[in-house]
Amino acid sequence: MAEAGGPWPLEIRVKRGEKRLEIDFDDGTTFGYPAELMRVESPSAEVQGHVPSQKVTVAGKRNVGIMRLEQVGNYAVRIEFDDGHSTGIFSWPYLHRLGRDQARIWGDYVRALEAKGLSRDG
Repeated sequence: MAEAGGPWPLEIRVKRGEKRLEIDFDDGTTFGYPAELMRVESPSAEVQGHVPSQKVTVAGKRNVGIMRLEQVGNYAVRIEFDDGHSTGIFSWPYLHRLGRDQARIWGDYVRALEAKGLSRDG
């Protein structure tokens, strides 16, 4: 269930050729998400850990694609990526926040890769 007064998706589109997800929300915002961002920011325990200090910097996902989406109740979607990852449940508020804060989140990710000597290519 969406947070009270929170954003609700009106339409979700997978752009397989562009390796992107697009979502129109009922607050008038539309966000485009590169599949790579979705994969490296997956809300799964495998990526996020159980506490913030356990978050993993996922490398080598520049070319990851989205295979399919599966609705989870009326509050989220599970994304299956072509690298086999499919355990993240992306709630509507999480997706809205990820879209809204995408530039900062992406910058933090790229800096984390550089700090750890990792690459988007593997």
